[in-house]
Amino acid sequence: MIANSLELMVPILIAALGGLLTERAGVLNIGLEGLILVGAFAAIAGANLSGSLLVGAVFGSLAGLALSALYSVACIELRSNIFVAGLATNLLAAGIVPTASALLYGTRGVLRLAVPVYPLRIAGVSVMVPVAVVLAFMLHVFLFETPFGIRLRAAGGNPQALVARALRPDRYRRFAMLCSGLLAGGAGAAVALRLGVYLPNISAGRGWIALVVIFLGMRRPLGILAGAFVFALFESFAGAAQGFTEVPGTLLLGLPYLITLAAMVLHSALGRRAGIER
Repeated sequence: MIANSLELMVPILIAALGGLLTERAGVLNIGLEGLILVGAFAAIAGANLSGSLLVGAVFGSLAGLALSALYSVACIELRSNIFVAGLATNLLAAGIVPTASALLYGTRGVLRLAVPVYPLRIAGVSVMVPVAVVLAFMLHVFLFETPFGIRLRAAGGNPQALVARALRPDRYRRFAMLCSGLLAGGAGAAVALRLGVYLPNISAGRGWIALVVIFLGMRRPLGILAGAFVFALFESFAGAAQGFTEVPGTLLLGLPYLITLAAMVLHSALGRRAGIER
């Protein structure tokens, strides 16, 4: 179960790390769900077109980057409401993918991977697991130990300090949103290439879960790593429990989301209590 949990953790962790970048820069990325969706479709399409899983993963990341660029224009250049623009991004992704699928493949449904899969594994888990974990540590160093990372955090926490040094906070926000799209698209690619198929709604709420994990992880990469693993552990348990309990499968599959909701409510309550005590 631990190995399966680690593999389920990967897309949530990668997407949440991308969302953390924008959140630290002062822009909450509501569009993660849509970015994951386009990344998943582009990964399968790119792999089928090129015959390479690596190229497919690159296609997925670039698709997330492209959609995030459009999102950043709406939020930063046009000063649109971040929530409206994020929801519009999710809806745009939900419309673009079936349209592209119909044009390219004549179907709006399932798109299977036509490339043989030879999974690279280290200690019994996909190579993507250590890659995602290392990414979390690298992002921690970037945000808290490098001048650029510190300035990026200032763009969200104290933009006046950047302005006083003749630096533009919007440049850091734009950088964060583009990186977030790249990572969220990669998260979608990780889901689709692991399953070997693109399915409608393959993101399955992972973008929203990633947003929750950001705050459960106290807005820190290593906290997000722990939060993503806990969610994946419950997801793995819910899948395994269907084979030996009489609880309806739909209820079990909803368990991780219920646990996440409870954790978020508890986190909010504790934060409010701490604020009152101070």
